[in-house]
Amino acid sequence: MDQNSKLTSADEDRMIDNAFQDVLKGYLSSNHRKKVDIIERAYKFARDAHKGVRRRSGEPYILHPIAVAKIANQEIGLGSTSICAALLHDVVEDTDYTVEDIEAHFGKKIAQLVAGLTKISGGIFGDKASAQAENFRKLLLTMSEDIRVVLLKMADRLHNMRTLDSMSPNKQYKIAGETLYIYAPLAHRLGLFAIKTELEDLSFKYEHPVAYARISEQIKASQQRRSAVYNDFSHPIAQRLADMGLKFDAKARLKSVYSIWRKMETKHIPFEEVYDLYAMRIIFECDDPAREKQICWQIYSAITDLYRLHPERTRDWISNPKANGYQALHLTVMGPDGNWIEVQIRSRRMDEIAELGFAAHWKYKIGEGEEESELNAWLSTIKDILDNPEPNAIDFLDTLKLNLFASEIVVFTPKGELLTLPNNATVLDVAFELHSEIGMHCIAGKVNHKLVPLSHKLRSGDQVEVLTSQSQTPKAEWVNFLATAKARTRLRQLMRKEMLPIIERGREIYESYLAEHGIEDSNHVITKFLGTMHMENREELFLSLGKNEATIPSYMNKVLRPAQASLISKILRPLTGKRGQGSADTAPVKQTVNMKETYKLVTSDNGASNYKMCDCCHPIPGDDVMGWVNDDGDVELHAQNCPRASVLKASFGKRVIAVEWPSQKNTFRANVRIEGIDRQGILMDIIQMLSQNMSLDLRKLDIEADQGVFHCELALKVSDTKEVTDICSKLKQIKGVKRTARVSQV
Repeated sequence: MDQNSKLTSADEDRMIDNAFQDVLKGYLSSNHRKKVDIIERAYKFARDAHKGVRRRSGEPYILHPIAVAKIANQEIGLGSTSICAALLHDVVEDTDYTVEDIEAHFGKKIAQLVAGLTKISGGIFGDKASAQAENFRKLLLTMSEDIRVVLLKMADRLHNMRTLDSMSPNKQYKIAGETLYIYAPLAHRLGLFAIKTELEDLSFKYEHPVAYARISEQIKASQQRRSAVYNDFSHPIAQRLADMGLKFDAKARLKSVYSIWRKMETKHIPFEEVYDLYAMRIIFECDDPAREKQICWQIYSAITDLYRLHPERTRDWISNPKANGYQALHLTVMGPDGNWIEVQIRSRRMDEIAELGFAAHWKYKIGEGEEESELNAWLSTIKDILDNPEPNAIDFLDTLKLNLFASEIVVFTPKGELLTLPNNATVLDVAFELHSEIGMHCIAGKVNHKLVPLSHKLRSGDQVEVLTSQSQTPKAEWVNFLATAKARTRLRQLMRKEMLPIIERGREIYESYLAEHGIEDSNHVITKFLGTMHMENREELFLSLGKNEATIPSYMNKVLRPAQASLISKILRPLTGKRGQGSADTAPVKQTVNMKETYKLVTSDNGASNYKMCDCCHPIPGDDVMGWVNDDGDVELHAQNCPRASVLKASFGKRVIAVEWPSQKNTFRANVRIEGIDRQGILMDIIQMLSQNMSLDLRKLDIEADQGVFHCELALKVSDTKEVTDICSKLKQIKGVKRTARVSQV
């Protein structure tokens, strides 16, 4: 803010013009047809429309559309139409101009892109889950009409993430959570690898600033040693490829900070034990796409002559490209330091498609080729889900995320047709992939000519035959066997048709109960019903009532009455300034939550606090945490890496709040897992270390030994994360203990 306020008006104009010239320069050096005139007109139009408006950081607003246009062209590879739409993307939303005005000045195509971007503005998610799902539907519907809309939305989100510093902490959590939940997997699915990696790293930086800084520092500190190992490994390969007469670039590709942290979290290992920190990437020049496959295998052969191959880690993405268009040949070999190193072999064309995704196809003008048909197949699956939307908004998002996140396998039909499916797909997924009717009547399958149940999980390369029977009907439990979003959507649609009369009967029971007791139906009332009766959603509640599997408890009326009174008092509280009647002795006074400020967590001497701990993640002081304001106005505490927190940030972002741990010492439960080599007396050593040396409050200890290896799980009371770290490091000093780590559950 200060830096921009020091600039004169002339300086600002110069800065804006320089930023735009940078966009033009990049565009003119690309392969696109040169349409400079329309881009300059769009820039002048946008500049006049946003004149005098500033971003939260204090810089002129027009710099944001210019930055988005630069990303769209230079990082994604889009042309003049997209550059114009990027420059104009906020004009309709933030000024008095309409889509019709854009069409009159710049034509129908640019106006359609601007309209598409305006529809899905303000992030994918609104305050309510239903609005959130509706916005997401709009995004995907527009995307299936013109893929450039979502590519521009990616550029917009990437620039917002790069400039997130100026936002308040709760906004940072909301935007970072939303990015990690939807935008990063969507970028992955579209093959925008570079953007996906940057979005993940930026989200991680704001959600876990301490861990981000620590891992970045560790990467920097290990750079010299890593470079020496890489040079020893790569030099013989480079020499061999040069002797073969190939033109190529060879470089080390370092794992991103986020993916290193994910590996440390999931495997419960320290940074020093992440051995696959880097991979070697070989990019060779080849003018003839028909020869690319042959050259890839020649390089493969040369490398395996030099180093020992890992037999189970060769991945041929050339013969069977991923659904996002990715093509490469991966192999893993033993490096000179005794660790496995992955080598990725690509042509220059494959590399650009891997980094830029489908946007790179504009450059190569490959028409309706293999990769385009793969993308269209995925988009048609999306359309299929949109045509039969889930009744529940969160289910809808989770169903879609099944396909966004999925790593893939390739299977074959008896006729040799190739099917690309998500990992963990079953025979039943194949049945629904072929046709809904086949899915409905599937009874079993034959995998590689052996009879298997419909729940059988498939592996890449399997040949699958589906067996059907007209007497078979869909079952509710089938949903547990399905990995594809399309199959789940189809099954739920079929089950809903069957269950509709029963659900309707349950709805009537629910509504007549409310009418009888004079209670008005609302989100608050249904939430109380679902919580009291332990149901997931309305549909499950009505189904249970309709089947007579559940009845409304006699005390339900009492549960709802005080809730309604407290809801009214909550609304009136800001006007009257009155608090609840709770005694100051038993609980701290509930404070009104200011969403824009950091919420101070307080615990009184008798243990009462102004926040609620959540069982899903058990955070303790020192953990990266966030607050979430629930329906009753209480602040729930979640660890930033808790799966539930990801959903809350993405679905109810406006209720997320930044929090600060109390300075006073309280004790919290922490869970620790220990692994090592079994020996006589090791249990006594562990107990002695914990009880005598550290005077800890031990709550649970389970130890199990099998074939010379032991696993031990502890639950104990600690005051903060530093104490857990100290315990883990002292436990590691015990002879035989190989690994210690804090875990969320034991």
